[in-house]
Amino acid sequence: MTSALSDPALERHFRGHKDNVTSVDISCNMKQIATGSMDSCVMIWNMKPQMRAYRFEGHKDAVFSVQFSTSGHLVASASRDKTVRLWVPSMKAESTAFRAHTASVRCVNFSGDGQTLVTASDDKTIKVWTVHRQKFLFSLNQHINWVRCARFSPDDCLILSCSDDKTIKLWDKNSRECIHTFYEHAGYANLVDFHPSGTCIAAASTDGSVKVWDIRSHKMLQHYQVHNGVVNSLSFHPGGNFLITASSDSTMKILDLVEGKLLYTLHGHQGPVTCVSFSRTGEYFASGGSDEQVMVWKSNLDYTEYSDDVKPQHKSTSSSQAPPASSTSHPHLTSHPSVCHSQVTESSELLNGRDHTAANMQCRERSGSHSRATHSHTHRHPRSISSTHQQTQVQTQQSDAGLPPDLAGTLEHIIGQLDILTQTVSILEQRLTLTEDKLKECLENQMEIGLHLQRGEEA
Repeated sequence: MTSALSDPALERHFRGHKDNVTSVDISCNMKQIATGSMDSCVMIWNMKPQMRAYRFEGHKDAVFSVQFSTSGHLVASASRDKTVRLWVPSMKAESTAFRAHTASVRCVNFSGDGQTLVTASDDKTIKVWTVHRQKFLFSLNQHINWVRCARFSPDDCLILSCSDDKTIKLWDKNSRECIHTFYEHAGYANLVDFHPSGTCIAAASTDGSVKVWDIRSHKMLQHYQVHNGVVNSLSFHPGGNFLITASSDSTMKILDLVEGKLLYTLHGHQGPVTCVSFSRTGEYFASGGSDEQVMVWKSNLDYTEYSDDVKPQHKSTSSSQAPPASSTSHPHLTSHPSVCHSQVTESSELLNGRDHTAANMQCRERSGSHSRATHSHTHRHPRSISSTHQQTQVQTQQSDAGLPPDLAGTLEHIIGQLDILTQTVSILEQRLTLTEDKLKECLENQMEIGLHLQRGEEA
């Protein structure tokens, strides 16, 4: 049985972005937090009180994804400007940029060994790159719509991706083949991730659901319908027993995967919660929202290593069975949410720098107990929560069933031709990238030869 030591508590609260926060990640040593935003900036927040935050200005459009490398020495960012940047998270803000795709880059993810990157794009492709010299390795091309997310498995042998084509694909990294496709029918997945054991995956869907599948049996193990809006993000606790989700309904939910039920509902952001991520130890998690705020929470969850795989639910968990906010059993937890929100605000003054240099962000923490304030906007669901609502059956009927056969056939033919065109463009782009790499190597070789000749002449 999993349990919480005490309720999750808000520890720190940062302001500095000028638009929606889109992505958040915590460094391995818990000293820094990286965020991306629609304001085109990457920000590095220092957890040590009174230390400055760094604003990195290099992207020319919205930043959709950020992640620390395993060592914490690099931060990767993906942008609508079609590039990926690798930053050194220090005041100098040194970075290397490379054009990764022909459309917006939605996601970037480091492999476990820190040697490779995987990117996902609106050009319908997934690409794998070396971190050193950002050399293109290969692309995966079977999605037929924007690819929202791509992730390496814990052992780096598999790649997981999700797309607006309502599919989630599992790829073998070595053979570069799609080994299984999971289908979403009501909506599409915004984000997917591997369970720390590598045997399960979870998907955050636009239909408000969270699903967990076993990648060996390809069966759905758990289905949670706990949000009243789009689920934008999720993150597994590194112990494997908990999953946190972030939604446009302005809440985050902590799910108990061992018992298959909702454990906590967290209120803090004013508006949609767009991203959430556990730290590498699970001791903290960070969240970002459309309110331009970044929040750091202490999880207070047991770090018990998963002894068994995630077990199937007998019944799906639905938010309709959760106690209402005015529940008489916990009146003190929901009595003054708005007052609580103002109590935990930590102001940060931002001074813009020049030429990608870090800004001077002074963080002044307010005195008082943040954890006490958090109680009024943290709603814990009782362990006896259950639902009589059975898992919804997969709908397989197509919406075009009423179309005349000739028209349906024509549409299918057009779609087939578009798929062929997409694959052709992807192949051409792949060849172009390889050509660019070869030209780069030739130029470097010519420069080396030139230097050798120059030294010979001088001698």
